[in-house]
Amino acid sequence: MIRYLGRRLAIAAGLLLILSFLVYGMLDLAMDPLDDLRISPLPNKQQLIETRIRLLQLDQPWPVRYLSWLGNFVHGDLGTAWRSGLSVSRVLGPAIATSIQLIFAATCIALLLGVTIGVISALRQYTAFDYTITFVSFLLYSLPVFWVAVLLKQFVAIGINDYLDNPVMNWPAVIAISFVAALFWAAAIATGFKRQLVVFAAAFAVTLGTLAYMLLSGWIVDPQLGIIGVGATALLAAVAVTMIFAGLSNRLALYAALTTAVVGIALYVPLQWLFFLVPMDVWSLLGLLVVAIVMAMAIGWLWGGPDRGVSMRGAVLVAVIISVVVYVDRVLQGWNLYVHASIINGRPIATIGPATPNLGGDFWISQLDRWTHLLLPTIALVLISFASYTRYQRGSTLEVLSQDYIRTARAKGLPERVVVVRHALRNALLPLASIVPVDFISLIGGAVITETIFGWSGAGKFFVVSLGNSEIDPVMAYVMLTGFLAIFANIIADLLYGVLDPRIRVNA
Repeated sequence: MIRYLGRRLAIAAGLLLILSFLVYGMLDLAMDPLDDLRISPLPNKQQLIETRIRLLQLDQPWPVRYLSWLGNFVHGDLGTAWRSGLSVSRVLGPAIATSIQLIFAATCIALLLGVTIGVISALRQYTAFDYTITFVSFLLYSLPVFWVAVLLKQFVAIGINDYLDNPVMNWPAVIAISFVAALFWAAAIATGFKRQLVVFAAAFAVTLGTLAYMLLSGWIVDPQLGIIGVGATALLAAVAVTMIFAGLSNRLALYAALTTAVVGIALYVPLQWLFFLVPMDVWSLLGLLVVAIVMAMAIGWLWGGPDRGVSMRGAVLVAVIISVVVYVDRVLQGWNLYVHASIINGRPIATIGPATPNLGGDFWISQLDRWTHLLLPTIALVLISFASYTRYQRGSTLEVLSQDYIRTARAKGLPERVVVVRHALRNALLPLASIVPVDFISLIGGAVITETIFGWSGAGKFFVVSLGNSEIDPVMAYVMLTGFLAIFANIIADLLYGVLDPRIRVNA
């Protein structure tokens, strides 16, 4: 493994060196840092041109300037954005952080939904559900992101803000949403007309009752979870995770998951005091998440059984879900205060920028403000990525399900859940293992349209602005960073192949 990584990094260094040389030469041909001065009507135009030539060393051949830039880059100096006089590292760092913040949640949500829907679509091949998902996937994949973003601004942001200003019960819309949700669940989890009819009726009733409660009780105006919401979610997560990954017949795994859920519910009130007494930040929350995972692993190990790994994995998944729900609950506790702030003025769904200027408030208010600004761009990116992930996962799952070892597993009498989750899913994830890391890196450097429409100053906008300003140092820093990340993403994909498929060994 060490030899393999060393060889890949050496190849990466050589590729980056060649890339930097070629890109620097092409940028020198394409850029004209003197274009604004050539058409300037100022009387001292020639003097200004000479000053800029000396500043940017334009009187030297570009290979000489490239060697000078390369020497500075190797020593950690990314250069200067000469129009603003700011260090490139000072400007590029926040831009990359903004892009990661924008796309991380979108990628995780799109991957989770894409894998889940893709597997279900493969299992329901040539059914109405499969045809519907195929149609929706192709439709979303073909939509231009700028058009989706504009529609989201109009119908989601403005529509929700107007509704929150004057919430009115719309029964036709509630019934229509409940009907569509019931159709989805009936087609997704049931086979046979009678079972689908039962699932449809149950899903329709549950969805209708939930939406009616949310609207009539005022929950939609002041959303809160509380210990009841957190507890119900924790217990449902314990049962669902066990049912999917271990089976309810595995009592020890079920007990481990339920124990983790009960511990999480018991810690709800102490955590509220901790959040109140101790100032929180992102690193503190990550530390608490690590503690929760360690506790869950210990619970799974103590329940044990013939396969401790199954109990431990289930407990960890439940712990992660509970941690996320507790975090969401704490952030939503500031909803009423946030919405009625003078600068928000009752319209919380933002359409521009990553944060509200001069908002004030504590860490939790800033988190809620970040949520409201992330909502629209996240939905836009999820819709596009979800479509491609669903198609890849469906095709890969169908190919794996036709393999001999899957037929052998079924012939041995294994339950369909075991065949799909334990034997098929792992190998069916291989195509996504090579696609998702590269997609993630591509979005870091290329979500230009989304960043522009929603007013986010990310890496893509940084590149476009620097290119328009003929600033070669920022552009080169961007190219080198994205090039390194692309190579790193491919290495991660290779390592994931070795993790997902035991037949693959990553060696030199």
